Amino acid sequence: MSLRAIVKSGDPWIWLTGGAVATSLLMIGGLLLLVATKSLGFFWPADVVELKLEDGTVVLGQVRNHETIPESSGSGPKGDRVQLQVGNRDLYGADFRWIDESDVVTSSLRAEAVVLERREWGNFYGFVKQIRSGEKVIASGPQAGWEALSERLPAAQRLAAKVRELETSDLAAINYDLESERLERLRARHSGGPTGAMRAIEEREAELQQRYTELRGSIEKLSLESEVDRLIMVDAGGSEKEIGLSQIVHAYQPNAMSTISKARLYLAKVWEFVSSDPRESNTEGGIFPAIFGTVMMVILMSIAVVPFGVLAALYLREYARDGIMVRIVRIAVNNLAGVPSIVFGVFGLGFFVYFVGGSIDALFFPERLPTPTFGTGGILWAALTLALLTVPVVVVATEEALAAVPKEHREGSLALGATKFETIWRVVLPSALPGVLTGLILAMARGAGEVAPLMITGVVKLAPSLPFDGNWPFLHLDRKFMHLGFHIYDVGFQSPNVEAAKPMVYATALLLVLIIVSLNLSAILLRNRLRRRLSGGTF
Repeated sequence: MSLRAIVKSGDPWIWLTGGAVATSLLMIGGLLLLVATKSLGFFWPADVVELKLEDGTVVLGQVRNHETIPESSGSGPKGDRVQLQVGNRDLYGADFRWIDESDVVTSSLRAEAVVLERREWGNFYGFVKQIRSGEKVIASGPQAGWEALSERLPAAQRLAAKVRELETSDLAAINYDLESERLERLRARHSGGPTGAMRAIEEREAELQQRYTELRGSIEKLSLESEVDRLIMVDAGGSEKEIGLSQIVHAYQPNAMSTISKARLYLAKVWEFVSSDPRESNTEGGIFPAIFGTVMMVILMSIAVVPFGVLAALYLREYARDGIMVRIVRIAVNNLAGVPSIVFGVFGLGFFVYFVGGSIDALFFPERLPTPTFGTGGILWAALTLALLTVPVVVVATEEALAAVPKEHREGSLALGATKFETIWRVVLPSALPGVLTGLILAMARGAGEVAPLMITGVVKLAPSLPFDGNWPFLHLDRKFMHLGFHIYDVGFQSPNVEAAKPMVYATALLLVLIIVSLNLSAILLRNRLRRRLSGGTF
């Protein structure tokens, strides 16, 4: 067969297309594998190595990276070096240190080496010297001190957890009620309410203030009780550091742990990452508020974008007569898909936040002004902005789905006496639902990964409260929120501790991908069930 005949047969193009798809899948798989390796490996409790250098100094830490020393002044490579996480930021000023392997005299793994993950100042690497309760010495020495630490640490952590729960739950609820009463008093004063109503509000405020004072005293008492037990640590250079047991998140001796023990600690740290709040400028701890904010924002965006997108597509496909205006509208919708996302963010800031939100404040919350309620960034305005950003995707996908419904279905319904609306509602739209869900899937995938519009419509570095809690009205659409995409940007580019932030960036990116995949899979499964039902199957 000649070359021209082979080209005309189309086989080369099929193989070329298949090769391109396979290459794309390999690239995506390789990228996900890189992100997973860089992120998930960080939570494993690596061994603590003690290095003695030629200058007599001793360094203790966990090996995080290994590389060949870059060429310098054309002299060629000088050998290899390792990156050691030495921690002890409050003593050294930095968490990481590069060490040339040629400077290492001896390397050892001491079983008594301890790793402390603290709520502040990052990790501490060293050896236990003493455990004290007040001025009383409970235990001394690495072995006895470690046993006493293992025995007393759970109680100190429970006290610290109780203090945080009282602060974030009970105390926060009282603060919320106090703020509500303050706003009620302002509202009554603004509307010229009766004196009796003002007196009742003041009495409730006094009662809440008394409860606040009592609870604040209980919290301070528990805080002092949790700080009684103190740990004296010694670093590799002999410097001592006193640490309260209530400030310790995890304490372990990785060199003395079995593989099963390390696996248990690994799972505990992964669970902490997805279920707890961030700490230390978002470079440590968990990212649960960002996960919650991302999922909630996508759900709100989907609730907003589907009705508008489907109604617009129904009008354009089923009701509007083809003409110059309809063509212009379709061109405008298609062009909206190419507008930079930051432009939508600026529009959302000007229209939703300042115009709509400012009008709501002036009409319904005048007593709170000049402090804005809805006239500032919040999760509602961020979701509506992303709904505008993704509505062209839904419109185009829905139009294609409506066009794919056979014409005979419409004619048969109309011939049986159904009205046009009944035909669309009971025949056309159900048949087009899988295509509508395809548009929703594409919209969710794009909306969940957008960051630029959110930066000016409501996302923040750290949100003190979730948009959904136990206080009436439970769903607070005016609150600011955290987002995984912005969290990646903030930790990766705004963190003062770049090396410590790298694993968090990879882990957050992996989690964002998994959340998007999960949301899309849920929509795909629903779409497939609808297709089976429409083709004669069952749910």
